[in-house]
Amino acid sequence: MSAMSPLAGFVRAMRHRHFRNYTIGSVLSLTGTWTHRIALGWLTWELTGSYGWLGIIAFADMFMMMLVTPLAGDLADRKDRRWVAFWSQFAMMCQAAAIAILVFAGLIEIWTLLVLTMALGAMHAYHTASRLAMVPNLVPKEDLTPAIAINSLIFNVARFVGPAVAGLIIANVGVGPAFTFNALTFVVFLVVLARIEMLRSEHQPGRGGGLISNISEGIRYATGHAGIGPLLLMLGVTAFAARSLPDLMPGFADGIFKRGPTGLAWLTAMMGLGAMGSGFVLLANDGIRGMTSMVLHCLLLLGIVTVVFVSLDTFWIAAAVMVAIGFTMNLNGIGILNLMQNAVDGALRGRVMSIYTFLYQGAPAAGTMILGGIAEYTGLPWPVGAAGVLLIVVWLAMVPKLSAMTATLEGGGQPAASGETGR
Repeated sequence: MSAMSPLAGFVRAMRHRHFRNYTIGSVLSLTGTWTHRIALGWLTWELTGSYGWLGIIAFADMFMMMLVTPLAGDLADRKDRRWVAFWSQFAMMCQAAAIAILVFAGLIEIWTLLVLTMALGAMHAYHTASRLAMVPNLVPKEDLTPAIAINSLIFNVARFVGPAVAGLIIANVGVGPAFTFNALTFVVFLVVLARIEMLRSEHQPGRGGGLISNISEGIRYATGHAGIGPLLLMLGVTAFAARSLPDLMPGFADGIFKRGPTGLAWLTAMMGLGAMGSGFVLLANDGIRGMTSMVLHCLLLLGIVTVVFVSLDTFWIAAAVMVAIGFTMNLNGIGILNLMQNAVDGALRGRVMSIYTFLYQGAPAAGTMILGGIAEYTGLPWPVGAAGVLLIVVWLAMVPKLSAMTATLEGGGQPAASGETGR
């Protein structure tokens, strides 16, 4: 990939008014999202004091999102993606406001919270599918590689800021105001979504076919594509084997290193630091030439550093290795999304991005459940280390396909389109 300064990449992407406004709105929106997540867990604990309910509430959000995502992808290819994003965000604002009102009125119950959380998961699916399909049309193709880096940076910054905001609000004024804050952050983003204009429109309002046939068409296209198919395989394996690691981190922080909540904070922060570093790397690159090779070899490096991490018994060395894990994991994920957005047929973008979302969000949950279950009998290092070895095995299997994938995905080195997962 050709190089430029991170500042030059930032300026190139942000000079486009509609992308700039969208990004500014996203910063506040993502901060609200992470505030909401922390507040949701705390409210669940206040209501039940149950570890089981914490897991149920977290699963409900994810389950509904995975269930609805294929439907959302089809809608994003048939309707104006900007308005699908707008109305899904409006519904999410109403959900946050409803929880806040019930908390202030003293009427919130755990079953009510469960239903509202399931509704949030469904709304989130529609917003994610429409957003991933919409963002590539806010910036010209030649400026989209730095745009994805910006989206990655703001997402990872929000991962730090949001929980801190939630902690301050909950500690000083209670959990209800935390949900109120989240509801208010939607207002700015809704104004942005109502006013932005896309450079090109890809949705097909008159497209026929039934829902099942449309979804099947997207699956056949993605899995049969010479470049996108292998990328989805890498995404699924990486999400299962590596993206489950953050959910297992409490076991390492306390069970392995005996550092408790402070150790967990350090390990999580180090992973986030590495993830932000990968965003700067992509911000300093112009175009996608060489990105296929980068994505594949990140798979190897991620497998190696994961195996190294589980073999360590010194906390601060392990924390340093977490930087490398966050860096390679995020660089791999952003690169895959860039390449997919560059190669996909615009008329199928919503459905293909829904497959991406399904794997990106769902595979870590499966990985956490399976690896955590095995760890009950073996301890955490063995299953997580085996997951790292799996990444290396997949890398070995994919190396012979690198040339063909590069020719298909990079085709003349055209710049990529992309967006980041988040709110």
